[in-house]
Amino acid sequence: MKSRGTYFFETYGCQMNTAESLALELVLRERGWEAAPGGKAADLVLLTTCSVRQTAETRLRGRLAQYQALKKNLCREGKKPFTLVVSGCMASRLGETLKEDFSAVDYVVDTASRSVFPRILEALETGGPYAEPEEKPAFSFSPFHLEEGAFRSFLPIMHGCNNFCSYCIVPYVRGREISRDPASIAEEISLLSQRGVKEITLLGQNVNSYRWREQDFPGLLCCIAGSVRGSSIERVRFLSANPRDFSPETVAVMAENSCFCRHLHLPVQHGSNRILEAMNRRYTRESYLALAGELRKAMPDISFSTDIMVGFPGETERDLEETLELMEGVKFLYAYMYHFNPREGTAAFSLPRRIPEALKRERLGRVIALQKRHTVELLQDRLGTTECILIEGISRKNAEEVIGRTERDEMVVVPRRGLQAGTMVKARLVSLRGNTFRGRLLCPGDCSD
Repeated sequence: MKSRGTYFFETYGCQMNTAESLALELVLRERGWEAAPGGKAADLVLLTTCSVRQTAETRLRGRLAQYQALKKNLCREGKKPFTLVVSGCMASRLGETLKEDFSAVDYVVDTASRSVFPRILEALETGGPYAEPEEKPAFSFSPFHLEEGAFRSFLPIMHGCNNFCSYCIVPYVRGREISRDPASIAEEISLLSQRGVKEITLLGQNVNSYRWREQDFPGLLCCIAGSVRGSSIERVRFLSANPRDFSPETVAVMAENSCFCRHLHLPVQHGSNRILEAMNRRYTRESYLALAGELRKAMPDISFSTDIMVGFPGETERDLEETLELMEGVKFLYAYMYHFNPREGTAAFSLPRRIPEALKRERLGRVIALQKRHTVELLQDRLGTTECILIEGISRKNAEEVIGRTERDEMVVVPRRGLQAGTMVKARLVSLRGNTFRGRLLCPGDCSD
């Protein structure tokens, strides 16, 4: 097929954005478009944007300014400029005002309107006008989200969020929760298996609030466990899970089915009940600790990661100490740690008793230091164990080694010996280099018990 044009994508933010970019890229490839090495050489440039924190939007505004300058230079040189499309959460939050701020932006596609993308391509391919839909399109899930040749895939199962945490912009840019038809999920899993995919990650802003008619999240997990049994797919992960919605039935399904990785990202955000209430998280430190205990009892080998925010308005020294105490109680393998960043449009934006920036940074430094200590302790305790590793690629530090990941989300390098990405191998964890294990191969290509 003759190429209809070239494209270049830049994706920022969460795994959901990555999955959505891949779905749009598949649309382009199916229509005969080809990837370009950069924006200057492309006919179409698409930025999938993030709006979770102000710093993300600031960075993207800088990127848009660069593309605006590039587009002007191409016009000065008498060359045809690329078409610039902005999608994702920043597009949803700011809408057409992006065109007012950056004249180089040709199309703004919000998270609920990706179905208009083929209309944009039709206009570019034919040179005709863009046909606006008569009504605003309703959100719909893309049918497929696999990068060509990949051995792992993200698989969205729900979209949006009903929680309205006081600091979070997501419900305003993603909308209310919509769950995906389980038949569509099963069909995508079948297609992924046919492509030889080894690991899938179920995605959602609040993944364990999934509900399709009578089907809830643990019911969906049961169906998925049956779907992947005997297929190429050996590992299933999911994120992000809200502790408030994590049911005993979900714990049981995970424990009963070995396809679910023994790692869970379980965002706690804070260790103080007073701050959790102000954040509108709707669980307590006690319920979180109890849930972690239930999960560890059902799956003693499970590891946890989390999100922790410090410096929320009104946070006291005692509140911070309670967060550190919770960290001591759970011992996370790793954590995404940050300080409060006010987002216009959220309930927390106008809260009084803001914490000074210097104090926020000092408190964040204490949280980071404790987490680093826990990470080292947990990794050292794993030395000498035997693990199954999914190889991800050649190590950036040593071309004679490949790097992979355990089901507990630990990184391991092993001798290359012709191993390819997507291969499952057994190795003994013999030493640590930073937070990465060095492994000794035992049974290359064989992870059976």
